Amino acid sequence: MTINSQHIVKTKVLRFKKLLALAFLFFVFSNSYAQLNRVPINLPKYDKQRIHFGFTLGLNSSNFRVNKVGNFNSLDSIYSVEPKGVMGLNLGIVSNLRLGEHWDLRFIPALSFVQRNLEYNFFYSGNSGDVVIKSIESTYLEFPVDIKFKSVRINNYRVYVLAGGRYAIDMVSQAKVLNKDKDIVKLEKRDYGYEIGFGFDFYMSYFKFSPEIKMFNGLNNLLVKENTPYASPLTGLKSKVFLISFTFE
Repeated sequence: MTINSQHIVKTKVLRFKKLLALAFLFFVFSNSYAQLNRVPINLPKYDKQRIHFGFTLGLNSSNFRVNKVGNFNSLDSIYSVEPKGVMGLNLGIVSNLRLGEHWDLRFIPALSFVQRNLEYNFFYSGNSGDVVIKSIESTYLEFPVDIKFKSVRINNYRVYVLAGGRYAIDMVSQAKVLNKDKDIVKLEKRDYGYEIGFGFDFYMSYFKFSPEIKMFNGLNNLLVKENTPYASPLTGLKSKVFLISFTFE
């Protein structure tokens, strides 16, 4: 991973930490404000339900963590390979099991439309160069299972954090496509990893609305190793996804 890509990853992690800090400050401020302002309670019996369902809509920013071959700097023509994130869409169905006053188990099968780009910088003799961007599109059927920890309900909202694992199947994977197209960067069909996030539950008159931010880190090496100009300089590609979703339950 180059210094530039490391800087991008560190910047995104720092932003995520700032969002967590803002969520905590919002919770503290709201708790103080709620003590002074009493409002009518919406859906007072909602959290007593053992099971409830809903749906979620989201935007994902998908990227790769790139691992390169050990002798990458000695390759003749390739100067760098940089991942470039692209926005995508998520659609999911929520199943929530109440475990206790502050704990829920959530299963949210989802369809995720993802695009990730790899930017290759080539330099040739005579100081000439070229930039090639390889777009890799995926349509994932995702199966995340999360544990949700909820704060005490304050009037019509509460804050929560969650963590869990995700298993995904790429419905358009070209991993086993038998062709000799040197321009294709192939990915494995299956991906898995862990995710963490936080959000807010807002109790409306007839439903609960929850904006949420999650980060997913893939553990599986997705790269299909081939002796092609675009795959051979790499040893691994792992998923890194930021997801902003809006849930209606």
